[in-house]
Amino acid sequence: MKPRREGDEEEEELWATSPRKDSLLRLIKIVTGVVVFMAGAVLGLSWGVRFHWHISQTDIFFPTELYTKDCGKINFKLKNFIEPCHLMHGMMDKELFWRASLVSKIKEYPFNRVPKVAFMFMTEGPLPFFPLWDKFFKGHQGLFTVYVHTYPGYILEVPESSFFYDRQIPSEKTKRGSISLVDARKRLLANALLDLSNERFVLLSESCIPVFNFPTVYNYLIDSAHSFVQSYDDNPIQGQGYYNGHMAPEINHSQWRTGTPWFEVRRSLAVNIVADNKYYSIFRKYCKTTCHPDDSYIPTYLNMLDGNLNANRTVIWADRSMGGRDPATYGRKEITEGIIQSIRNNGTICRYNSKPSSVCFLFAMKFSADALEPLLNLSSTVMKF
Repeated sequence: MKPRREGDEEEEELWATSPRKDSLLRLIKIVTGVVVFMAGAVLGLSWGVRFHWHISQTDIFFPTELYTKDCGKINFKLKNFIEPCHLMHGMMDKELFWRASLVSKIKEYPFNRVPKVAFMFMTEGPLPFFPLWDKFFKGHQGLFTVYVHTYPGYILEVPESSFFYDRQIPSEKTKRGSISLVDARKRLLANALLDLSNERFVLLSESCIPVFNFPTVYNYLIDSAHSFVQSYDDNPIQGQGYYNGHMAPEINHSQWRTGTPWFEVRRSLAVNIVADNKYYSIFRKYCKTTCHPDDSYIPTYLNMLDGNLNANRTVIWADRSMGGRDPATYGRKEITEGIIQSIRNNGTICRYNSKPSSVCFLFAMKFSADALEPLLNLSSTVMKF
């Protein structure tokens, strides 16, 4: 080992107290701090992406805004899962239909399930008869739910006391005679299926009214062994003009059916309709405007797969004596006790639970907005609500 020289010791003392050493130490601290900060930022972003992905996937099963009373807090209570308190959500149709078609293999419910009727309204604008419906629903909370599909962006103006308040669902544009109306009906069914207590599902328009009181309607639907979808082929020659041969062999002409688009179905059929993509995709591809998919998809589907569960008739009366695709419209001047009684007891004999019945129609259409006042006047004396 070489002996230390006196000059070397002096040089070390000068370096220990020199400004260059202080500057280098500060630089090392700064570089170290930057490296540590960047490493922390990268790690934080990595965990953030993983956390966001987890929440995005979870939101499909348990959307926070859909299943919680306080949307600012995560609250996975069973009650909020079985009965969504908010109808607006961020699910696309594909996600919604998948979620709504989930069916439990356990038949017993872990809660006191009281079956409800889902009243689903399709309209592009206002609901002129909501006061009449509110009167119909009053006093029967817990036995029904209301869903409204409007034109996108339209805000339904009803008082907060109305049963229609805050009952709009996410919607898309529709066009008459197109598959978009089938999409809207599946959308209504899917949103209503999210409430596990909904057992019956009835589709109505803004021009529909009830002609019996709520207990009569509720018991009629809940106690029925069948759904009520009009499905017929009473004019094979005319029907052949609507049918597209490219639908075969999945859908043959002999299986083709049509009917009124306003229907009522039980929960099991609603699940099947929402879950179906095989036949829906065929209609979407080959059934264009002149084919009227809005009138034929559900009747054809039920005829092919669930015909034994269908009463093959509608519970919504309409005056089609004038011919054509649209029923006659009744306004203020036509509203009398006689016209309502003729709908309630019109001499028609139908089958209800395989037995003859004179009660065939629970609702009626088509009524103009100016008919509201006389209908309200007759509601208690004729319709009994």
